[in-house]
Amino acid sequence: MTQCERILQYIDENGSITQLDALREFGCMRLASRISDLKKAGYPIRGKMETSKNRYGESVSYSRYFMG
Repeated sequence: MTQCERILQYIDENGSITQLDALREFGCMRLASRISDLKKAGYPIRGKMETSKNRYGESVSYSRYFMG
């Protein structure tokens, strides 16, 4: 199974995916590149920026990708 296939499966099962999800679940270091590949292949993937706190209490931003 390719990384793109794993990403699609993960989104289907969980509703969305972040870089941390991709790294933890299947070692994908370049999620944004794979998302770009999927978009070029015609998949209707969208992303939205989210903000959270890291373990030091600092704000960090990241993308969450989903079908839509």
